[in-house]
Amino acid sequence: MTGGSGHEAFIARRLFRDKESSHHLSRKIILIALAGIALGIMVMIMAVAVVTGFKKEVSEKVTGFGSDIILMSYDSNLSFETAPVNAFPEFLPDLGKMDNVASVLPFATKPGVIKTRDNHLGVVMKGVDRGYNWSFFQKHMLNGKIPDISADRSTEVIISENIRSRLSLQTGDPLFIYFVNGKEMIPRIRQFRISGIYRTNLQEFDDLFVLGDIRQVQQINGWDSTRVSGFEISLHDLKDMENTLNKVTGRVISYGKDPESTMRTLSIKQKYPQIFDWLSVLDMNVWIILTLMVLVAGFNMISALLVLVLERVSMIGTLKAMGSTDKSIRKIFFYLSAFLISRGMIWGNLLGIGLVLIQKYFRLLSLDAASYYMDYVPVNVSLLQIILLNAGALAITMAMMLIPGIFISRIAPDKLLRFD
Repeated sequence: MTGGSGHEAFIARRLFRDKESSHHLSRKIILIALAGIALGIMVMIMAVAVVTGFKKEVSEKVTGFGSDIILMSYDSNLSFETAPVNAFPEFLPDLGKMDNVASVLPFATKPGVIKTRDNHLGVVMKGVDRGYNWSFFQKHMLNGKIPDISADRSTEVIISENIRSRLSLQTGDPLFIYFVNGKEMIPRIRQFRISGIYRTNLQEFDDLFVLGDIRQVQQINGWDSTRVSGFEISLHDLKDMENTLNKVTGRVISYGKDPESTMRTLSIKQKYPQIFDWLSVLDMNVWIILTLMVLVAGFNMISALLVLVLERVSMIGTLKAMGSTDKSIRKIFFYLSAFLISRGMIWGNLLGIGLVLIQKYFRLLSLDAASYYMDYVPVNVSLLQIILLNAGALAITMAMMLIPGIFISRIAPDKLLRFD
């Protein structure tokens, strides 16, 4: 049989559709192998969707509080009692013109203590200006509204659900915060009004931040309008953060003539390394899962194909006797493997994508928010990820299918004909 190459695919399709072999051992083993492939693809899709969902949600929450890149004074440590910098440095217009920079906004922070009749709690008052993007907090508001800081030195603030529950406060209640400046013996007391309650489930932030008008913080710190704690830079594309960080650092350093304009740049990953290191560990776990699932699926198919070869040994002998080469026969079983693996992958994709979509819209699986930063399992469905995942799994599994072909080429035709 030395005709066109299409006869291998034709024979493979006939074997794939052969219903008479349903009672054979190979059919049962192949069904088990297909179930393994379907389960493996389903697990891989869910693992990738969950991990990318975690990374996306947690990263958005962290950057929602602290932006992507932060500019602060060189004299400031990582505490919230910061040294002031010039609110209008010479390099500010240049930063706003950078390609990947979405916004550059000032902020000011001041540690304080909230005191009620029955309790007290240490917090950080973070002040922002009129240009601040409140969309992140609007998404996580439980009740109330965003502070209106368009008026002169607004007293409206938002607090977290954690702070509200610890101090038994409600929207609309007065909020008394005590601040200490330098060596002052008597703390400064400021009264605010709670305009809203938010909850992000990031305990490190929810336990700490009260957000309001930057002018209030400037006044508490004894600064005029030309002094702030620093600047928050939001980016269009987080994937290009390192490159943008280097550009921002170079631009800031080039204007470092005035001591008060000498600032350091800090990415959100550098400021909160423990959170992003945890997310990196999740990446490693996913690669381990993907490797194990692909190997298990591949070895399942090798076992099934070897059994199938043994059951079709007389057919192989006949084909060899008619002039078919080892390469041609290997192609038949290679095509057969592709048909079988594709069927398993189709079922795996249907199950995996279906379960991911169910979790995305119905959030059936819940989590402990104190440990995982959210109260449900987040998922992120990406068509590109699914395509790459399937292509990689198919390529590796099909490469493993070359192993059974070695068995075919090592047995002589006369032995194959007598084998049955």
